[in-house]
Order: sequence, then C-alpha cells, then structure tokens
Amino acid sequence: MLRSDVPVLPRTSARPALPGGPANFTEAWLRNRRLSEHTRDAYRRDIAGWLSWCAGRGLDPLRANFLDVNAYGRALESTLGVRSGRPLTPATVARRLSALSSWYDFLVKLRAVDANPVSGADRPRIDRDHSATIGLTPEEVDALLAAAEAEAGPTAARNRAAIALLADLGLRVGELVSLNLDDLGAERGHRSVRFVGKGGKVRRRALTPGTAYAVDAYLAGRAAAQRVTVPELTGPLLVTATGARLDRHSVFRLVRRLARAAGIPAWAKLSPHSLRHAFATTARAEGVPLEDVQDAMGHADPRTTRRYDRDRHNLDRDPAYVIWAARARRRG
Repeated sequence: MLRSDVPVLPRTSARPALPGGPANFTEAWLRNRRLSEHTRDAYRRDIAGWLSWCAGRGLDPLRANFLDVNAYGRALESTLGVRSGRPLTPATVARRLSALSSWYDFLVKLRAVDANPVSGADRPRIDRDHSATIGLTPEEVDALLAAAEAEAGPTAARNRAAIALLADLGLRVGELVSLNLDDLGAERGHRSVRFVGKGGKVRRRALTPGTAYAVDAYLAGRAAAQRVTVPELTGPLLVTATGARLDRHSVFRLVRRLARAAGIPAWAKLSPHSLRHAFATTARAEGVPLEDVQDAMGHADPRTTRRYDRDRHNLDRDPAYVIWAARARRRG
C-alpha cells in the first residue's frame, strides 16, 4: 500500500492550506456554493490532495485529462487512511472524485479549462443498497446514553448534549459540530435547531424534550462557569475547555469511549454515523413513513433512506420464513 501517493494534510482547526495557482479557483468555487464550514474544509482538502498529487508529478492540473484522473483514483485506492490504517473505501474515493468533478465543472464555466477530465474517468462502484456503517440496536443506543448520563466532570454535560443530538435527531457529525448558539430557536410551539445540511441546504429540526433538557443543562453550566446568563453566551454550541469549537475527531473519540463504557461489543468500529444509522432504522421499525424519515435525514434520494431500512429488516422480512411456516401448517 502507498502512503505517499496522496499527501496527508495535518489535522488542524485552521483552514487547510492550498498550494498556489489554482487555489484562487478553489476559493472562488467554495464561495460560489452554499456549504457548511465542515463541508468547505473537506472539499478544500480534497482539491488540495489532487493539486499536491499533480505537483509531485509535474502535471498542470489545468491540462489534466481523464487518464491522469484514473491514475489519481488508483493512487487513492491504495492510500491508507490516517485513522483506520486501511485502504480508503470506494465510497471515500468516489466522494473525493465527486468533489474534484464539481471543481472542474466550475473551471469549465470560467473557461479556465475546455472540459472536465473527471467526467470521462473511472469511478469506484458503490453498493447503493447497503450501508457499510456499523449500526446500533435501540438497546445499545439506550446504553450509550446511559453511559453519558453516568459521566462526571467538566465536559460531562456537553457530552450528554452532543450524544442526545446525534441519537435523537440523527445529525451528521459535520452538522453537529457546525451548530452555533444562535441556531437554537422556537417555531410553532417546538424547540428547534437550524443547521446547514448536505448540499448547502438550510434545515430545521425539532428538539425532543430530552434533547432540549440536555442542551439546556449544558448551557446553564457553561454560563455559570463564565459568570454570564445563558442569553449572553455566544459562538459555537459545543465547545472545548478553552472555548474553541468542538471538532469532529473529538466526537468520534467520544462515541467510541462511551460505547466501550456501555459494553457495546463493536465499540471500536463505531462512529457518530452509527447513531444516525440507528435513528433511521429505529424510526422505520417504529412505523415512521419512509418519506418522513427521508425528510428528517435530509436525503435527496429516497433510495439512500431505503438503504438503512434494508440493512435492519431484510432478513426479518425474508419470504423464506413465510413459505416455511405455510409448509409447516400444511404438514400439521
């Protein structure tokens, strides 16, 4: 496996640096799209990886063709992930190439390039009917929440609020860490939270009583520590001990630590997305219509929502059981 084909940018709360040249195009492209800051940084890293790969081969990215993109795709497939130590998944490679394709589409509109080289390149095959996310049963989610409730210490209330938002709303981790205090509000008798979802869409979700209680308790403690009132608090909703915005890597570590404390067998493979997965599967199991789950999760395509439904219930609904039961009845 190759670690050097695609440079790994250091994790930092600051914006990832881009090489000179096409960097100006990148910033113009990002400004042209309504995206969350988390998504902007992810796209910025994606394009930075491509530009650095081109620079390492003396290739002008404005003159690249589909063969160059194919070579880059193969390099990505053999690159080891920083956290996992395993090759990047087809979904991750596809996402990076999708960002690159969008970038080139923008350059075509600017007439900086004649054509999008990604459009003719090979893309990884993705199984649209299956989610690779390790899910959680409702009982495991309960155990995870109980582990958060049992915590003590200066960050315990914040952690409870974060886990409640993930579990009860099914937020993406990027949506969670991008929340600001002024995103909290009320609408027609509902406590609510506003955020920028995937695709740059501004969305609003209801806060359940349990989630609202966890958020209120956290903010009350935070305000008391700063010797201000809750309305006087400003900035990010979830912050570190120094007041900086909580980052997604901290949330990953939090989920796994609490899952381990809760005795969940697959704790080492869990992610914040596991709680999003559990939100969808539990909602469908409780009879929530597919359309409502799709809206809650912000899926543009209902097939994405159906993927979670299949993962949880395919074997439960296997017609083989019906056929076997009917045969058993006939035999008496």
